[in-house]
Amino acid sequence: MKIPIVRNILEANDRIAQENRKFFDKNDITVLNLMSSPGAGKTSLLERTIDALKKDIRIGVIEGDIQSSHDAERIARKGIPAVQINTGGACHLDGNMIRETFSEFRFDELDLLIVENVGNLVCPAEFKMGEDFKIMILSITEGDDKPTKYPLMFRESRVLLVNKIDLLPYVDCSIEKIKKDALHINPHLIIFEISCKTGEGIQTWTDWLKGEVKLNKNTW
Repeated sequence: MKIPIVRNILEANDRIAQENRKFFDKNDITVLNLMSSPGAGKTSLLERTIDALKKDIRIGVIEGDIQSSHDAERIARKGIPAVQINTGGACHLDGNMIRETFSEFRFDELDLLIVENVGNLVCPAEFKMGEDFKIMILSITEGDDKPTKYPLMFRESRVLLVNKIDLLPYVDCSIEKIKKDALHINPHLIIFEISCKTGEGIQTWTDWLKGEVKLNKNTW
């Protein structure tokens, strides 16, 4: 059981996240919370996803980092509206941080908002921000023991993207073990095997995402 102060923080955040959710629903926007450890490939996945979908889907991005605006600058070069949140040390984004970016976007010109959370396998899973669902990236270079070490991330996610599969011949990692352990934690988890470097598996992922956005758009 969480101590009261932690429980109160989470409950307060949940209320703000619910308000954000109502705002996104009103504006007919699909919102993803993209989570992973540092270096797993979140920004590279965003670049691949934007390239595949930007002709059909209007995308905005919120970048979360402890410091710097490097990732937001990468996304902005794709011609996509991007806002940087620097947490100054906090290990996650929360509902209030997301709400503070609202004035930076033209939500009537967006179909999909992707939030790239701070690189961390613990805190981001606990804090809602009003998203439709959470997406997790796990690179094979991190090892196949992560589902058992960080079960909450896998339990809270709707999709798991196993990245850097082009490196499988060079690392000691079993994708089958990752999938087995992840599905034991969350039997409803959707898993894609991808390589952001080579592009393998990216179209399967983006086709699925395009379908989800289409389902959420009342006007399509």
